Amino acid sequence: MADNHQTEILRFIKENPSSSSKMIHESLEFTIGYTSLKRILVKLTSDNLIITEGKGKGTKYVLSPSYELSHPIDVQAYFEKEIDERQIKENFNLSLIAEVLSRANLFTDDEERYLNSLQHEFKNNVSHLSASSYDKEMERLAIDLSWKSSQIEGNTYSLLETERLLKEKETAAGKPKDDAIMLLNHKEAINFIIEHPDYVVPLTVSRIEDIHSLLVKDLGVDRNIRQRRVGISGTNYKPLDNEHQIRDALRDMCELVNSKSSVFEKALLTLVLLSYIQAFVDGNKRTARIVSNAILIAHQYCPISFRTVDSIEYKKAMLIFYEQNNMSAFKEIFKSQFEFAVKTYF
Repeated sequence: MADNHQTEILRFIKENPSSSSKMIHESLEFTIGYTSLKRILVKLTSDNLIITEGKGKGTKYVLSPSYELSHPIDVQAYFEKEIDERQIKENFNLSLIAEVLSRANLFTDDEERYLNSLQHEFKNNVSHLSASSYDKEMERLAIDLSWKSSQIEGNTYSLLETERLLKEKETAAGKPKDDAIMLLNHKEAINFIIEHPDYVVPLTVSRIEDIHSLLVKDLGVDRNIRQRRVGISGTNYKPLDNEHQIRDALRDMCELVNSKSSVFEKALLTLVLLSYIQAFVDGNKRTARIVSNAILIAHQYCPISFRTVDSIEYKKAMLIFYEQNNMSAFKEIFKSQFEFAVKTYF
């Protein structure tokens, strides 16, 4: 019931910006005490969904820049509508990076505290590992990440087949050659960022292109920024199709990521924005996952393997960001996978 109350309050504030708590209370379609309403408003403010204007009795409430990014979306209900039935942002949002995301807090205070507690647990665990034990865990994570990142893109290797390939260079019978190449490229890219932990600090367009080149080597994929239009299956969202605009968007993204103090925000922004910009003909989401992990590693944070992510749920969360610029579903994936990595590998 509390969630329904929050949804109704947010709807009212969206339709009636700069409303006072008294105005909100008098206009609600359900019965709730004024004290309870104030408590909900405090929570919505803490969750970065609304912000206040004025002070004391003159306090007014408006939706925050984070609202469109963070308000919960029912993923199952969203995809009950067919592609052409969904009301979406069809074109690249030119104001998203420089204006909306630059002013938004992606994580609530509670979320940031929880993620930081997990990072503290990771640091404590690592401090008790020998160098060889740490390397062994990183190797295990790298294999899992190579497998899952490739599986999301349709790779047919199982986790066991991937381990055999990456450890013993033994290909799986009856599997496409490109599947093996994709997995080997992942491992090479991960090894590179482990060996060069400061490579993405600061994040630059040329460094992103370098990592993309490692991931698409020998796969017949064009390197560097694309010069032609691309379409994305499952959505009517259309990425930028002008090379100069694409490069500008990447520069803006790098500037945004470099400006953030939270490492978690840096990693999440990289994950969603490299996929959203679609700077390359192919390999965008793979590049996003590896560069995001490179940022975590560069700051001595626990990397993420995505091992338990359902590939379809991952793609749905990404489509919601493409179409609504809302990262609530993807943020849940990020949080759960960071927790999984801390609890599983170290």
